[in-house]
Amino acid sequence: MTQRILGIDPGLTRCGAGIVDVGQARRVDLVHVEVIRTPTDAELQPRLGLIGVAVERLLDEYQPDAVSIERVFAEQRNLNTVMGVAQVTGIVIREAHRRGIDAELHTPSEVKAAVSGYGNADKAQVQRMVQRILRLDAPPKPADAADALALAICAAWQSPLARVRPEQRTHGSGLGQAKPVSGSTPAQEAWLAAERAANSGRRRLR
Repeated sequence: MTQRILGIDPGLTRCGAGIVDVGQARRVDLVHVEVIRTPTDAELQPRLGLIGVAVERLLDEYQPDAVSIERVFAEQRNLNTVMGVAQVTGIVIREAHRRGIDAELHTPSEVKAAVSGYGNADKAQVQRMVQRILRLDAPPKPADAADALALAICAAWQSPLARVRPEQRTHGSGLGQAKPVSGSTPAQEAWLAAERAANSGRRRLR
């Protein structure tokens, strides 16, 4: 059964959006990718309005089964950027909820571990892995587009971790520390390690 996932790399000036289909044997196919842009000299309300309209269009046109959004920590970026990312994230979650579509948040380390098996991969490595996974002629650009596709791939490949109990997870609604799972692959272990590192001593936006 094919599942369609929309990945969103939230940003007020550039918001990446990537859509993939995942089928048997975890084969992932590119469906659509774009970067939603808003003018930096415009007021906040119309900028958020432009992003909201674009997100509505993507959800209605491509009808994804799930939405994967980057979770951002306050100390990763300056306050103005964090506020813009949080506002865009809220819009995406709200529009997904209106349509009965599940929305989940993934940290950058989780995404990197999911696509490369290494939670500290740099942007160039992520772009090359996205290119390889999707069998593209060239790495997707700009970085916002590649990040959005990586987020979608991360959610698409989440199923191998389905056997990890909620109390073993450290992101989303799970509680406690992530623990190794018997028989897990190196990539899955890297993902769980990324979850532990992401939550160690960091304050999340709430």
